Amino acid sequence: RASEARGSGRNQSRNTSAMVKFLKNNKVVILLTGRYAGKKAVIVRNYDDGTNSRPYGHALVVGLAKYPRKVTKRSSEKTREKRMKMKTFVKLVNYNHLMPTRYSLDVDLKASITPDVVENATKRKGASIEARKVFEEKFKTGKSKWFFSKLRF
Repeated sequence: RASEARGSGRNQSRNTSAMVKFLKNNKVVILLTGRYAGKKAVIVRNYDDGTNSRPYGHALVVGLAKYPRKVTKRSSEKTREKRMKMKTFVKLVNYNHLMPTRYSLDVDLKASITPDVVENATKRKGASIEARKVFEEKFKTGKSKWFFSKLRF
């Protein structure tokens, strides 16, 4: 009878494959730990079952290390260009250290950022620059304002 009061344990053996996968490509997430804690990022590729080197669920993310600053109409073209600059990062992050948001960013980063990029520092730098160019183009369109604004907390 005591086990019935606690709830017969039927939810404890839940099949994980039946759970909905919500951490998909182009999903905007917030990093929770490490150097980029509180920064926004976009999932480029996800590994739900893990890999040999990382046997846990993780994702390849590209995010903003430095957000673009406010631009006014009065500011000169030179100042605008300077203030629109942003800094990006490429990183493999454990699912436990990601907080998903309701937003998704429609950017195509799969071609320039591949899984082998993360191991090599020079490739990572190049991929980060490619991502910065894509993000700057997206920022200039004026859409997805929330992604390009700093988190206030």
